[in-house]
Amino acid sequence: MKKSNLLEGILFILGGFIFLCIVLLTDSVLNSLLIGFASGSISSGIVMTWKYFYWNMPKNKERYQEKTANEKIELYDELKIKLRDKSRRYAYAIGLLTISTSIIIFSILGKLEIVDNSRLIVLYLGGYFIFQIVIDIVIFHQFHQLLKKYE
Repeated sequence: MKKSNLLEGILFILGGFIFLCIVLLTDSVLNSLLIGFASGSISSGIVMTWKYFYWNMPKNKERYQEKTANEKIELYDELKIKLRDKSRRYAYAIGLLTISTSIIIFSILGKLEIVDNSRLIVLYLGGYFIFQIVIDIVIFHQFHQLLKKYE
């Protein structure tokens, strides 16, 4: 594993501690958001640093080389590239349809003065983000099952 992975992990930990210091030194309405950034950064950095040391242990170096070789084969397989591209295109089309429908619905709700709270829109967009990731995985899985059927 490269030294840049270790450096990246350490930078994530430092960034998380910077966010944590900002939270502790200030009293702001953004504290809950900053605590989320701090915990996410620190935990990601710890995992990255742990993976660096784990895969650089002498007993794990051979397994890591096998793992990276298999990942490269899977990543650059032409058929899988086409499947990934196609599934992302479908997810993109579904996303555009969802956004278009959402614009109309939120416009109507705004005119009827039902929705005036930005929190609902933020929650909706967070759910939409998760929906996009899930729909991409589901579509790719369906293409992958189809691929296994013809192999």
